[in-house]
Amino acid sequence: MNANTPRPISRVERYDTVVIGGGQAGLAVGYHLAKQDADFLILESAPRVGHSWRRRWDSLRLFTPASRSSLPGMPFPAARGHLPDKDEVADYLERYAQRFDLPVRTNSPVASLRWDGSRYVIDTGAIRYEARNVVVATGPSQKPNIPAISSALAPKIHQIHSNDYTNPHALPDGPVLVVGAGNAGAQIALEVSRFRRVTLAGARTGHLGRTFLGKDIYWWLWPLLTRLTSDTWAGRLLRRRAAHDPLVGITEADFTSAGVERRGRVTDVRHGLAVADDAAMDVATVIWCTGFAPDYRWIQLPMDLDRGRPRTRRGVVAGSPGLYFVGLRFLHNLTSALLGGVGADAEYIARHIRAAEGE
Repeated sequence: MNANTPRPISRVERYDTVVIGGGQAGLAVGYHLAKQDADFLILESAPRVGHSWRRRWDSLRLFTPASRSSLPGMPFPAARGHLPDKDEVADYLERYAQRFDLPVRTNSPVASLRWDGSRYVIDTGAIRYEARNVVVATGPSQKPNIPAISSALAPKIHQIHSNDYTNPHALPDGPVLVVGAGNAGAQIALEVSRFRRVTLAGARTGHLGRTFLGKDIYWWLWPLLTRLTSDTWAGRLLRRRAAHDPLVGITEADFTSAGVERRGRVTDVRHGLAVADDAAMDVATVIWCTGFAPDYRWIQLPMDLDRGRPRTRRGVVAGSPGLYFVGLRFLHNLTSALLGGVGADAEYIARHIRAAEGE
């Protein structure tokens, strides 16, 4: 048997519900399913809960405070205004799964999801799972999005995606170009600028102060973010237009004081160098902070997609009864993909599953 030969199935397991993904969305769904005493299993591809957070860059912090970063049933263990770092989030998720004794099976990457005529079939290699319901909780995006023009850059330029960035000391010597001026790009650019010359290229997304009238900005924003749902005309309009989040707690003055050069979008490559504002930038490293793209090729089911994203009614897939999504951006409102907002959608899906089984 060579490395490309699929492993033979050793056993088949059946559950009422299988949740694919053991991150914040999957755990929140598990919490509500457990409250219903449901028969379910959570599949996590990584070796431990919280792995996707642990592997992010060293200095990463949430832009939502601890007071707005809790999953249902367990407050985030930190002062309300504290901005949790990535390891604190990972530890919290791991303790959450342990506290509620959630049935998470790690090291279980899903190769495919299909329908056999009577049940959903989830293939993970040696084990095949069958279920009446499947909740896909793999996050809003799964695949690093790197623009096609990256292939035209000079071979001497070191290129990485923010998904693989750890800290400035892991980069080659020389100036750095950070492409993408969202919260991730801004944080990374400011950090790297402490050690070398940095250019930050990307559209300006706007700015929110960290506080307003003595309170964290999310104290003011959270009620609005949760009320503008996809059930309201204003929420639907916001969903269509909210392509980028504003920078939180970072201003243009911060870039200036740190010596970060600001440019517009990278539009071309000239002589192997990235071009923005009609100027070629001679750098040693390019860090692509250009986000992630959805990748549902492993789902072998008929689904309507909108720019790669499944069309649902608050996570319920109309054409495939028993198939659900949780943790997508603006699944119901602007907090749907956030640590502190996913619980409401998870509860809705758990209730829907219970109601459907009672029909």
